[in-house]
Amino acid sequence: MPDPTSTTPNLADDAISRLSARAGHLYVVATPIGNLADLTDRARLILSTVDLVACEDTRTTGALLTRLGLHRPLLPYHDHNEASVAEQLVARLREGKSIAVVSDAGTPAISDPGFRVVRACRKAGLPVIPVPGACAIAAVLSASGLPSDGFLFAGFLPPKTSARSAFLTKYRSFDYTLALYESCHRIDKFASEITALLGPERVVCIAKEVTKLHETWLVGTATEVEARLAKTSLKGEFVVLIAPEGFTL
Repeated sequence: MPDPTSTTPNLADDAISRLSARAGHLYVVATPIGNLADLTDRARLILSTVDLVACEDTRTTGALLTRLGLHRPLLPYHDHNEASVAEQLVARLREGKSIAVVSDAGTPAISDPGFRVVRACRKAGLPVIPVPGACAIAAVLSASGLPSDGFLFAGFLPPKTSARSAFLTKYRSFDYTLALYESCHRIDKFASEITALLGPERVVCIAKEVTKLHETWLVGTATEVEARLAKTSLKGEFVVLIAPEGFTL
């Protein structure tokens, strides 16, 4: 197993040179969603060799890089400035700079900032290279026991009850698993809505703090999961999966 405290992968110098960040390239780098050991060797190498890291929050990414023993220039981008920052990044890439884009945790552009940056680079004809790694939705799908041959990922639903209810009603008979993120502030209400609108026997998975110390899995019928959730701390980040109608464990 690689040493998680090492700042560079165990590769020969020529291999490191070939895999290092290249001028004029944007790298979409997945970072751990909890467990630091989930950062890939390739991601570590890219982060150590790019000229600039565009990040959702400089404090979060700065702390991650410090723990890795890395020191790179950081540029903040988020929902409020992403459009303008995207053009700045395009200009720097055209100058020959190499740039990594990261979110606070997981894979950028998957219910996180990053889409506008990637779109601007694609529009400009600049190379965009994914550096795969942790993604909460993929992790939960793989370990839930719910059907994963097809799924609809809807990210975070709107906060209003009416909007969430409309979504559940619309996809009540969807043929594949529904996959969503939900906040700690609404997860209990959402669990109740699933039971009320989709029925007490609908199979559900609610996973909390995946890869972290307090990782918790609630898998069963909507009624069972709602009852167990009521006895669970609601602190943390939640992934919700809803199996197709008629599916049983």
